[in-house]
Amino acid sequence: MRRVPVRWKSAAAGALGAFVMGCASTPPPAPPAELFGWNANGLVGETSIVIDLRKQRAEVYLGGQLAGWTAVATGKEGFNTRAGDYTVLEKVVDKYSTLYGKTVTADGSTFKADADVRKDRPPPGGSFVFAPMPYWMRLTWRGIGMHAGPIPHPGSPASHGCIRLPADFAPQLFDVVHLGTPVRILR
Repeated sequence: MRRVPVRWKSAAAGALGAFVMGCASTPPPAPPAELFGWNANGLVGETSIVIDLRKQRAEVYLGGQLAGWTAVATGKEGFNTRAGDYTVLEKVVDKYSTLYGKTVTADGSTFKADADVRKDRPPPGGSFVFAPMPYWMRLTWRGIGMHAGPIPHPGSPASHGCIRLPADFAPQLFDVVHLGTPVRILR
């Protein structure tokens, strides 16, 4: 039988204890935050939408009953989304911005990620790639609308004025919205 020196036993026990304590004291990672909820089953009637700029949240009503809610990303500082009463003026499944996007190099690598076609020129041999805005629902003729887009930090504004919706939520909303659907944006 081989003997292990006491100092090794103590060191091994200490290391094992630290490992076990480290595991026990480290909380599990937080589950990802839910970005939306949808339960329109059986609901009928006219669609209406209320967007709360402070909460960065939209609620969708069918026939006056809550059908769903979603996190949104509205206009960041300098591009604030204006409060007011709007109606949906246009719907386009596959829309692209005419102002914003990114510039890329000749090999397609991103040169500038948050580019404005009026100010940012692509590098020699490169090009401007306009930002996709799928499931576009226009609210103004000045380019503000609702569409699928990134919500990098739920609860915080991030857009150039539009109301960004989660990619999995936007098609569901698009299906129940019609031209003339009222949208109230609250400050």
